[in-house]
Amino acid sequence: MPTALQTIERKTGPAAEPPTAAIVWMHGLGADANDFVPLVPELDLRSRSGAPLSIRFVFPNAPVIPVTINNGMSMRAWYDILHMDLGSGVAIDRPREDEGGLRASQAMIDALVAEQVAKGIPASRILLAGFSQGAAMTLMTGLRHPVRLGGLIALSGYLPLAGRLAAERHAVNHDVPIFMAHGTHDPVVRIERALQSRDALLALGYRVDWHAYPMQHSVAAEEVAAIGDFLRRVLEPA
Repeated sequence: MPTALQTIERKTGPAAEPPTAAIVWMHGLGADANDFVPLVPELDLRSRSGAPLSIRFVFPNAPVIPVTINNGMSMRAWYDILHMDLGSGVAIDRPREDEGGLRASQAMIDALVAEQVAKGIPASRILLAGFSQGAAMTLMTGLRHPVRLGGLIALSGYLPLAGRLAAERHAVNHDVPIFMAHGTHDPVVRIERALQSRDALLALGYRVDWHAYPMQHSVAAEEVAAIGDFLRRVLEPA
């Protein structure tokens, strides 16, 4: 059994109304579950009629592990970062990725999805989202998940273990909506890596809603608005 992750939860919509959807949102390296909590009200999640959508947001804390590029300092991380080169002109599937860490976190995130299903939310109404390492875990987990999810949101991240995806992906999520956004001036995960990731997904037939913004390793106001549009489109009741 994977270790249970500590989480923070927030809900949109009327307090007395049970959630009809859930979003599991993973933070980046060295951050924690609080990092994206303030974003929730900025998304303005309302139906076409103006009624607030009832959505549960789940923000998990990554495990605390030593991180190689930070001189082995322990911090919250979904997997170890073994080298600094997340940039241009490199093979998309690096031989020095922390496969064990990626797969361990994948199992923990799968367990969070199962927990939301047990609470009454269909998997088709559950989205994975994340920033940087959290974005990598969103793609790592969502494309391999054995039940159809509602969508994936990958911000300022990349596709990990890309060379394994064709063999490991699950057919049930072949058409899952994917939102990807990246800063054109990102010095941490350079946009070339993000573009390689996007193109790898397109080559495998995935639908990618791609956005680029003149920013560094951060989130822009225009990006938040686009995320809100994506969520309303995916989660709007029929």
